[in-house]
Amino acid sequence: MDELNVTYITLGGHVEVDRFRYVYFFIMFIAYILILCSNSIIVYLIWVHQNLHEPMYIFIAALLLNSVVYSTNIYPKLLIDFLSEKQIISYSACLFQFQILYSLGCSEFLLLSAMAYDRYVSICKPLHYPNIMRKTTVGIFLLFAWLVPACHLAVLTILSAETKLCDLTLKGIFCNNSIYKLQCVTPRVITIHGVVSLIDLSILPMLFIIFTYTKIFIITYRSCREVRKKAAETCLPHLMVLISFSCLFAYDVIIARVQSNFPKTARLIMMLQIILYHSLFNPLIYGLKMKEISKHLKRLFCPAKFI
Repeated sequence: MDELNVTYITLGGHVEVDRFRYVYFFIMFIAYILILCSNSIIVYLIWVHQNLHEPMYIFIAALLLNSVVYSTNIYPKLLIDFLSEKQIISYSACLFQFQILYSLGCSEFLLLSAMAYDRYVSICKPLHYPNIMRKTTVGIFLLFAWLVPACHLAVLTILSAETKLCDLTLKGIFCNNSIYKLQCVTPRVITIHGVVSLIDLSILPMLFIIFTYTKIFIITYRSCREVRKKAAETCLPHLMVLISFSCLFAYDVIIARVQSNFPKTARLIMMLQIILYHSLFNPLIYGLKMKEISKHLKRLFCPAKFI
């Protein structure tokens, strides 16, 4: 639909909204509150406790902040749509949602790469750790992880804004890479830039992470039991988050490619999994598996036991 030269996209991935709107709203509202609270509590603990002001915990806080912004980019609009008669979004707002979604998604790979490097230096070069992982180094890694994906995606967003649309119904409940299916013809420059971005921001960081953890495990395997225990305690949560996020990232790409072959209900369930699991999974893993964070969580919620 077109009003005052503003192009509106219909979000056609919703299933029986009229019948289940309040059920959808209640479930997703509870999920959003849980995401905000669980992620924010751990970020708060890292902020206020001096012994958590280490590179590893700063990177964890950055990941959890990503989850909060990632969810805030999707959930408020989704909740409004559940209560609305029409599920529509302006094309410019859709592109903005697309930009934030994939900027934060790609920055997660870069943050996990920084965390892998941090673990490598800590475990394999402990004597050099204070000199290598300084505050300045951590700041550069964070800036790089957030700025580079944003610039990459900004190019794709600007190019997409100039492309003619032939379809105004998106087969989804939020704006992911399915927006390319709305275009009459996807320009070659968008395809090439998309492939370059995928390699730069996802595949290369993933290969770096695999290479780094392989080196860590080879070195710790030859070391004493205490070193192996330290490696397992600090690396396992990162690896679990990496596997979880990589699966969902691949899942998102697959949905966009094969979604026309899936029933509408199956597509809805698949898209809800993308926005639910990872944002709830991260604080759960770091809260339970990271010893220092877990200790502070217990003190926060069960103070009587520590008196």
